[in-house]
Amino acid sequence: MKEVKEFKTESKRLLDLMINSIYTNQEIFLRELLSNASDAVDKYHYLTLTNQDVPKRDKYKIHIEINKELRTITISDNGIGMTYDEINDNLGTIAKSGTLAFMEKLEKEKEGAGNPDLESIGQFGVGFYSAFMVARKVTVETKSYFDESAYLFTSEGSETYTVEQIKEANPGSKITLYLKTNTEDYDYDQYLSEYRIKQLVKKYSDYIRYPITMFVEKQKPVLDENGGIIEGKYETEIVEETLNSMIPIWKKAKKDVTDELVNDFYMQKFSEYEEPLLYLMFNVEGNINYNALIFVPKTAPFNLNSNSYEKGLQLYSKGIFIMDKCKELLPDYLRFIKGIVDSNDLALNISREMLQQNKVLSQMAKNIEKKIINRLSSLMTDDFDKYNEFFEQYGINLKFGIYENYGAKKDLLQDLLIYETLNSDTKVSFKKYIENMLENQKAIYYVSAKSKEDVSAMPQMDLIKKHGYDVLILKDDIDEFIMKILGTYQDYNFKAINQDELDELLNDEEDQKIEEIKESKKDLLNALKTALKDLVKDVIISKRLTDSPVCLSAGEGISFEMEKVLAESADGEEIKADRILEINPYHDLFQALEEIYNENPDEINDIAWLLYNQALLIEGLKIENPVRFSDLLCKLIIKSK
Repeated sequence: MKEVKEFKTESKRLLDLMINSIYTNQEIFLRELLSNASDAVDKYHYLTLTNQDVPKRDKYKIHIEINKELRTITISDNGIGMTYDEINDNLGTIAKSGTLAFMEKLEKEKEGAGNPDLESIGQFGVGFYSAFMVARKVTVETKSYFDESAYLFTSEGSETYTVEQIKEANPGSKITLYLKTNTEDYDYDQYLSEYRIKQLVKKYSDYIRYPITMFVEKQKPVLDENGGIIEGKYETEIVEETLNSMIPIWKKAKKDVTDELVNDFYMQKFSEYEEPLLYLMFNVEGNINYNALIFVPKTAPFNLNSNSYEKGLQLYSKGIFIMDKCKELLPDYLRFIKGIVDSNDLALNISREMLQQNKVLSQMAKNIEKKIINRLSSLMTDDFDKYNEFFEQYGINLKFGIYENYGAKKDLLQDLLIYETLNSDTKVSFKKYIENMLENQKAIYYVSAKSKEDVSAMPQMDLIKKHGYDVLILKDDIDEFIMKILGTYQDYNFKAINQDELDELLNDEEDQKIEEIKESKKDLLNALKTALKDLVKDVIISKRLTDSPVCLSAGEGISFEMEKVLAESADGEEIKADRILEINPYHDLFQALEEIYNENPDEINDIAWLLYNQALLIEGLKIENPVRFSDLLCKLIIKSK
């Protein structure tokens, strides 16, 4: 006898939402139905393990059948099946409780009332109703181990459904979808294509642990009477093919996984043309459980640091594909990482298209970040050449990781930074720099420059070179900002050779002598400062020069390198570092300045201006007035005849 029943009122409303609002990608209906079939097989298999009276199946499987004439897709499984009551509970009533409250939350979210706390998401058996996105009618034949009778459920996704007892049905469930009529906007016949079904199974359900089978057409060559192949002649045969690989590589035992196997998987999975630089495969068990397979690409994508690049790891739940780019699993500075995470502990939303923002996901992200950093740290120790290769591609990302959030992650990342130095043939970490320090060195010195040659030519390097100290060479725009954020490393201050005070490089006697010169020559210094009143903050006797006549140093605040970076990014606003003109009191030039000042004080203005612009040129900064500079230089040359 066929019973006609109505969906409950709130279920009608939710069903309409399911079909028209919640699911946004119609192709995922197949994923949902295959996932439900897998769950049904899981439940039956569990019974066989816990109850000796339950007979074991010879083979578990899920089968897909396409009928192009009837325009139907049938998905069958030999799982637990459903009793009469379970049909009404699971299919006739979308959710036993909380459905209306759940709908109200969804409607509020849709109206822009914010993101509700959807803790109930994932607890409704509603994946089945995604079928109505592509089907005008759905039937379910089912027979439960707990019921001698079999039943047929029929619904057109409207207000009513029917349930009737049938005489024969295989153990398990068989769901048949009668496809909607094609429209101008959507081609439903695509799901009658073998290729399309294979594509969707591979995309979403490749790692379901039971075989998903389908009869497919295969072309085989025609043989002659002697068994030889007849050239150009083929015949069609129908064979049952397993569409999914079932066991994901990340769930295999490590002893069964070779580098070659992982590299091949990576190149195929992520459409890469070269092997990864390195990979991590790990399994976490405890409060949360998940498997992960993480890759560092050998070459950074061309658009890695652009707004168009999407970061994230592929996300699976119980081997079922959920999301291609789960950005919550990676901090922004690790955006270059590719990989897969598979967990049974994630709370999913009603369509498995969006993850809840919960503590499980957050904890997974922290664990993954920590494991990646530990792996990179090990690589630096075990294979520095390979780490250097990594840093060439992604070092800038690690630096931004330190810069972001006011240095919140500096302790985590600072030991991964490496730099060229004046005295080293290879890049060094801060730790290595300190290990290489000369006795009595009291700071970590750095300078922004393009090359070692440029550093050696800098006048500010005079005293550093005299002591034989090494200097970090900063080549990226962000580097000086990093040094300011770090401040110190293992109790050593970071010091810029063209900005910070370098008093520690002088002994007491040298320092005392400089102070005496400063006092005795204060009139000359004041005259130079007055001549450059709008251009420099101060004119001083230098403690850092031993050979060069003059140099510029930056005052407190931004450095010259920061000035250049900010000039490129500022919107019309000019931001300048404080300029301090330093003069070497032991250079012949200083004596010449004294003579000019004593004999003809009026000339000191032009001389001061020339010296200042000379210092600008040495620093790689733009001179104030090229024409005036040239005229004064010519004037001096002519006068010297």
